Amino acid sequence: MSALLRWPLLAFLGLPVLALLLTSTPGELAAAWRHPLAGPAVVLSLRTSLVSLALIVATGLPVAWWLARARGPWARAVETLVELPVVIPPAVVGVALLQAYGRQGLLGDGLARLGVQLPFTEAAVVVAQVMVAAPFFVQSATAGLRGVDPDLLLVARTLGASPTRAFWRVALPAARPAVLAGAALAWARALGEFGATLLFAGNLSGRTQTMPLAIFSALEVDLGLARALALLLGGLAFAVLLGLRVLPALRRAP
Repeated sequence: MSALLRWPLLAFLGLPVLALLLTSTPGELAAAWRHPLAGPAVVLSLRTSLVSLALIVATGLPVAWWLARARGPWARAVETLVELPVVIPPAVVGVALLQAYGRQGLLGDGLARLGVQLPFTEAAVVVAQVMVAAPFFVQSATAGLRGVDPDLLLVARTLGASPTRAFWRVALPAARPAVLAGAALAWARALGEFGATLLFAGNLSGRTQTMPLAIFSALEVDLGLARALALLLGGLAFAVLLGLRVLPALRRAP
């Protein structure tokens, strides 16, 4: 296949990134850091995305391990359910969360009796992030755990290890690269979540306004500020991607 055929897509993908870099000045970046919109949004984004990541890993590992070993229609049905948030629009996810946990939702009355109100709170930001980011972790972790040699687990069980101990001491270390990659992708997706957060948590400055929502708000009043905030968020995402590429190479280096 001709080498020329790959350049149109590469140019299409790279041009917006290049434009963002070329049109943002150091002065705008410095002003963005000092702007009252930026600080709370950065802190909130980092805090909620890290909490979301912890919840995703804690609840996603058991699901990934089960999917890696299960066979049959039930396993495929569960796998489809896990992957569903990847293919449906985030706005649909936001409406679905409102219908599930909002005041008029399926669990609204029960949560109200417990004194819990999820929509338009920081907890709602976490819920929205977990909903859209969990599939990325589960998919990657499942693929990694499926690649674990069954003979290794059999030997561990033969030596007296319980199924739980065999998972932690044999399966998880063998699948570590895929698990870490999935965690990094899930964190990046949570950090950049916009649509579901806007509908379920709102855009309340200092309370539920994450970095993507701050960019949305800045775009309405100051294009330069929006560019600078977008560059900051893009830099965080690039750092995650760079880590995915560099860290495994460093681990393999003698």
